[in-house]
Amino acid sequence: MNGTVVVSQLGARMHYAVPRIFASEGQLAHFYTDICATDGWPRLVNSLPRALFPSSVKRLTGRVPKGVPPELTSTFPSFGIRSAIRRLQEKDVVEHMANAVWAGSQFSRLVASRGFHDAAGLYAFGGEALEQMQAAKRQGMWTVVEQMIAPREDVEELVKGEHERFPEWGGVYSDNPNAMAFAEREKAEWELADIIVCPSEFVRRNVVKRGGRAERCVVVPYGFDPHYPPQDIIRIGGPLRILTVGQVGLRKGSPYVAEAARLLGETASFRMAGPSHLAPEVKAHLSKSVELRGIVPRSEMAKEYEWADVFLLPSICEGSATAIYEALAAGLPVICTENAGSVVRDGIEGFIVPVCDSEAIAKAIKNLAEHPGMRAAMSESAVERASEFTVKRYGERLLDALSPLPAQRRRA
Repeated sequence: MNGTVVVSQLGARMHYAVPRIFASEGQLAHFYTDICATDGWPRLVNSLPRALFPSSVKRLTGRVPKGVPPELTSTFPSFGIRSAIRRLQEKDVVEHMANAVWAGSQFSRLVASRGFHDAAGLYAFGGEALEQMQAAKRQGMWTVVEQMIAPREDVEELVKGEHERFPEWGGVYSDNPNAMAFAEREKAEWELADIIVCPSEFVRRNVVKRGGRAERCVVVPYGFDPHYPPQDIIRIGGPLRILTVGQVGLRKGSPYVAEAARLLGETASFRMAGPSHLAPEVKAHLSKSVELRGIVPRSEMAKEYEWADVFLLPSICEGSATAIYEALAAGLPVICTENAGSVVRDGIEGFIVPVCDSEAIAKAIKNLAEHPGMRAAMSESAVERASEFTVKRYGERLLDALSPLPAQRRRA
């Protein structure tokens, strides 16, 4: 790929890795996003003391796409504020998905209305790309869509099963018509895409199952640049310390963490770092076997990884969980499911366990507790594995995957 590309994305996903990658190669024609701190009113707010603003505004003004030239960046701050307010007012998953459909279509139309700066192609993200892809195709551009997580139909199907198993965790499941509307957007985007970028084989397989063309799907795992040194000491003695990072709930497999904690008793000590929206009685019961840390600021996450001996993420459905990249870089053996979309190799950096299997989780943890030499070898392998998945290597893999795309627009 030698031409220039327009990138559009809602939010600061992966710290703006994709536009940064194209900018570093001199191939970024323009970058569209909802809100960032280098444009519009957030830029003015950033010049004032942060103590004056609530945490939600602080997070918005903390969005800085470093490495992306401001003159190549356009934002839609009014839309961004409306979208943020709608999210704060959500009462349930039905409203959440309604807002996802609304925000994706509104943002996509705004991008299409601003134009494509004579770029050869467009790189956009699933669920928020359809209208701009249609406009780009009319102008003879190639289009790439990144499918960040398994297709919405699979997410709904998998989470529905968890609702049925654990109704006290998520309430009674009801079909969500907005989820199906989102799924139809995804399928329309796949049809328009010259390339569908999938962060894991798990995502690729499910895209193909739902109708995406296999020959258009490429797997490009993410990258992470560690901001802290890996562990250099393997703790011996005492309960094995198990860390889970992410929202506490059904999709992350949290009930299986709780059951594994019960099965292991004093063999292991469990900690979860992340938000939760559990019913008070569920939260109280979970707290008896797992320490709930709540939301931990990114600046303090190094301490969580330093505390841990092992990282656990038995997700039901992911794209490619970035917390696993962080854990590998911290030198932690990882126990996860195939559905977590990780780059962990079974028996080398940790263990891949079946989904929905607390006993398999407990067995893997007990194995690591009883064999510190194995834990030390896996820790060393984890750091080596993480070095293969830096942001730089991610960029190389992404550009290589897009290399078949033409440098110029096709004649419309």
